[in-house]
Amino acid sequence: MAERKLMKGNEAIAEAAIRGGCRFYAGYPITPQNEIPEYMSWRLPQVGGRFIQAESEISAINMVYGAAGAGARAMTSSSSPGISLKQEGISYICGAELPCVIINMVRSGPGLGGIQPAQSDYFQTVKGGGHGDYRMLVYSPCSVQECVDLLYDAYEKAERYRLPVMILGDGMLGQIMEAVTLPEMKDLSALPKKAWATDGTGFGDTRRVINSLYIVPDELEAMNHKLQRIYDEMCRNEVLCEDYLLDDAEIVITAYGTVARIAKSAVDILREQGIKAGLLRPITLYPFPKDDFAKVMNAANVKEVVAVELSMGQYVEDVRLAAEGKKPVKFYGRSGGNVMSPEDIVDFVLKEVK
Repeated sequence: MAERKLMKGNEAIAEAAIRGGCRFYAGYPITPQNEIPEYMSWRLPQVGGRFIQAESEISAINMVYGAAGAGARAMTSSSSPGISLKQEGISYICGAELPCVIINMVRSGPGLGGIQPAQSDYFQTVKGGGHGDYRMLVYSPCSVQECVDLLYDAYEKAERYRLPVMILGDGMLGQIMEAVTLPEMKDLSALPKKAWATDGTGFGDTRRVINSLYIVPDELEAMNHKLQRIYDEMCRNEVLCEDYLLDDAEIVITAYGTVARIAKSAVDILREQGIKAGLLRPITLYPFPKDDFAKVMNAANVKEVVAVELSMGQYVEDVRLAAEGKKPVKFYGRSGGNVMSPEDIVDFVLKEVK
């Protein structure tokens, strides 16, 4: 039964994952996502699941590889430096076509950086921080409720395409408390059998093998083409994007995640001052909402686009690629754990945008 609760972002993420079917979690502590493993440690056993605090982030991602390979709905979570350590394992999971869920509550960097929120893992996440040609389905929720909604169906998406689903959040999203509606627990007994899972069944003429090693070049190339067809299908089916007051907008602010909430408030302030502003917010960072941006770039009323993010300029590069030179794209960012206010964005627009 669905229920309404006041929850911290990290705890809501954990509960939504469990209600969506997560029954195995492996992770290692790092701020600002520690409430996720803490919550999982007591909650998973209540539903017959398994929690493991691994000896390292590298161990954790490889435990997820093993659990996913056996057919379990598996999850790990971390923050920026920890996700860096998981990159090799993520590439192996993608190469082995295994579904799982990965949470990154981004902190400021580079290096150990600080524990305050940032969005400087954008390149790492959507461009592939590990080796080889691979992609993941990447969501960037802006509210605790959106975290719940996306995570609840994340395993269906992961299993459909047989790849990881990553939630890219930040310290703000993980630590804020908001009222959320939690959906009912999914009935895992109704799920179809995973014919590829190495779960000890199905022995006979066919031996189940999970592997990402292809020594023969033509075989590996064929595998890469197969994966690309899956990514192309995902791009056709899974793009999510929100627009706000774009019909007559002359200035379009674009942002993702929690920064988009700040940007939406900035749009409202600009509107009050008689400036026709609007917001375009990608919910999926991969697949990137190219068609939504194309509409903006081809709109006669749009004069300029402003990309806002908590980094020195990563997301803005994809915005400029989507612009194809049709509209000027300005960049406004903060870093180091500093977070802009709506008024900061308004001041930037008033001073820098023609």
